[in-house]
Amino acid sequence: MFTGLVTAVGTVAGSSVAGTGLDLDVRLGDLPGAFRIGDSIALSGVCCTVVALDSGTARFHLSPETLDRTWLGQAKPGRRLNLEGALRAGDPLGGHMVQGHVDGVGEVVQTIDPQQGGTFGVRVPDALRRYCVEKGSITLDGVSLTIAGIEGGVVRIWVIPHTAQVTTLGALQSGDPIHVEVDVIAKYVEQMLAARGLSK
Repeated sequence: MFTGLVTAVGTVAGSSVAGTGLDLDVRLGDLPGAFRIGDSIALSGVCCTVVALDSGTARFHLSPETLDRTWLGQAKPGRRLNLEGALRAGDPLGGHMVQGHVDGVGEVVQTIDPQQGGTFGVRVPDALRRYCVEKGSITLDGVSLTIAGIEGGVVRIWVIPHTAQVTTLGALQSGDPIHVEVDVIAKYVEQMLAARGLSK
C-alpha cells in the first residue's frame, strides 16, 4: 500500500532481459528508508519488489504482466522515475489509498511548467473513464492527485508548484505515456453493486 506522495525521484541505470521478463536497475537517489531485498517500492506508480541492492541501486524484476500493463519496459537509462516506499504501520496517510497496481496507460495531452505547475491534462483509457469523477482521486505516474475537471476522455488536474518540482510530471511532453491507477474504492463499489444486480 502507498499514499501517492512521492518521496524521491530516481533514475533508471539499466535493464536486461531475464527469462520472459526484464530486470530493471534503478538508482534510488534520496529515497528515505533502509531498504532490504523483498521490500516494495513504487516506480512511477508501479509496485515492484527489490530483488537485489548495490550501493544505492536497486534491481527489480518486471514480469510479463507488468511489461504488458506499464511503460517501464521502454524506460531507457537516465529516465527519471517517481519513487515511494511502501506505507508502514503508523505512517501518516497523506494522499489517498494507492495500491501500486496500474490499471492502464494514459496519454499526456496538456503539459505543465516544471517549476510553476499548472493545468495538466491526461487522456485516460476508455475502460477507466467511469471511475473518474470531479474532485475524486486519481494516481498518475505514482502521484496522488485530485481531478479538477473532466472533458470527454480527458481528466484535468491543477498541479501546484511543489508537486511539479518534486515529481517527474513537469518533464512530461504531449503524447507521453503515463500510468493511471483509479480509486480502488470505486472499483470495489462497482463490483458489489454488480453482485446485487444494481449496476448497468
